[in-house]
Amino acid sequence: MKIRKLLKDGREGISPQEELNWFVNDRKEDVEINIMPALEKNVAVLMDRYYFSTAAYQGALGLEPDQIRLENEMFAPIPDRVLIFLTSPEECLKRIESSRDQKSIFEKLDYLQNVQKIFKSFRGPSIKFIESVGTVSEVHKKVLIATDDLFNFK
Repeated sequence: MKIRKLLKDGREGISPQEELNWFVNDRKEDVEINIMPALEKNVAVLMDRYYFSTAAYQGALGLEPDQIRLENEMFAPIPDRVLIFLTSPEECLKRIESSRDQKSIFEKLDYLQNVQKIFKSFRGPSIKFIESVGTVSEVHKKVLIATDDLFNFK
């Protein structure tokens, strides 16, 4: 509820560290209630916005992205694949404005530019970057290629 209020009303005196703590606590609950039980049943878990997003968005507030990743990896399963979709922040804002009535506090150009720099800095064998320009079908094909070694889609 605190995170939803933050997105709707703004930060209003909430420190970056306090905001990070909210996201980490929310993720701990999600791992315990949803992610680990699914993985224990050998179910594939697909997520939109995992701890890499937290590292990028809170990192853009001045916190250390690598430290945020490490803190999350102490309790959250490390994903087999991380897809980072790249589109210019300007295009992202256009898409947001065309699909919603109201933007969240995270949706400001300079902030999104910093977030994208952090996303682009992530490295590791599980991380794949997807240029998300073109049609949905074209982007979908890129996703299939980036995940082909994990699933048998043929």
